[in-house]
Amino acid sequence: MSKALPVLALSGRAWAAGLVVATVLTTALTIWLSLGVYDQRETEQRRQVLLAAARQSALNFTSLDYRHYGRDSANVLEGATGDFKKQFAAQTEELTKLVAENRSMSEGQILEAGIVRSDERSARVLVVADSKVTNTATPKGEARTYRLQLDLVYRDGRWLTSDVEFVG
Repeated sequence: MSKALPVLALSGRAWAAGLVVATVLTTALTIWLSLGVYDQRETEQRRQVLLAAARQSALNFTSLDYRHYGRDSANVLEGATGDFKKQFAAQTEELTKLVAENRSMSEGQILEAGIVRSDERSARVLVVADSKVTNTATPKGEARTYRLQLDLVYRDGRWLTSDVEFVG
């Protein structure tokens, strides 16, 4: 009987060591998977915030009303930065006169938006927008479709438009 006790003791120690190893491995796997899920959620959240900013910027850019052009142009400038902001601001006075003279109104609607490329500080987004445009030349309105390429940068906790190009 004394010979059986060491075998049982060794078997019990091996069993306990196996449980410890299994617990450590399970814990490490759980942490690793949790971090992966967290990273995926963070990436998806950043993607959604970026797309929302691009959509809003494109909507501001394609929606204007000669009766409220000061407000409308301020909305564009609020979401702009860099050269785009400087260029748009420099043209605001002239555009205000032109829009008022032509009694221009444009009601934009964003159809699609997709990220071409992005990192944590910059992105390029393509946006497709429809707009119904009315003015003195087309008082009943005319439908227009815009394909815009927006470059955005992340500054002070916000995505701001640094460039807008009409494409396609």
